Amino acid sequence: MTIRVLVADDQAMVRGGLRLLLSDEPDIEVVAEAADGVSAVELARRLRPDVCLVDIRMPGLDGIEVTRALAGPEVADPLRVVVVTTFDLDEYVYGALRCGAVGFLLKDSGPALLAEAVRAASVGDSLVSPSVTVRLLRRLAPVRKARGGRPLSERESEVVRAIARGRTNREVAAELFISVSTVKTHVAAVQSKLGLRNRVEIAAWAWENGTLS
Repeated sequence: MTIRVLVADDQAMVRGGLRLLLSDEPDIEVVAEAADGVSAVELARRLRPDVCLVDIRMPGLDGIEVTRALAGPEVADPLRVVVVTTFDLDEYVYGALRCGAVGFLLKDSGPALLAEAVRAASVGDSLVSPSVTVRLLRRLAPVRKARGGRPLSERESEVVRAIARGRTNREVAAELFISVSTVKTHVAAVQSKLGLRNRVEIAAWAWENGTLS
């Protein structure tokens, strides 16, 4: 199935660039563009895209407000929002994730990570830009309660450590000399064994339990 995407950014060049990058992906289609937050909310509610790519700084409503309107805790039928921005300030990261975003990417993350974030969001998974992930999890780890679960295999532990370092599935595959599909199988097994929902929670679990030490 084709993943339908809305792109919201106040810069036409950025919107065009994101559309161009995603047009190279056979399973992704940009169905709408918005130049401000108000238009983004209106288009998203009307078209119901599979994934909304939203910039932080936009006129009308900023990316945090757009995320809250489309995916916040008060939304009965939330959409999947990935925040794509040049700013990795902690307040933006926490604000986006608290308001329901399922991903947070920097605009220099590259086309492979962008496509992976869209695909992850389309199935309800989460992906946070690697340069943000480590800092975010280091801050969260001391205040989160460690979880248990069934023991992981040696290979599953290797996958967990790679995810906790912010690696994408492709990078994990290359690092461990296995296929991307095998990585996905290991990730699914880890989630099942530990009772986790997505790769962000896997990374958090790794930091909480000292897996990287």
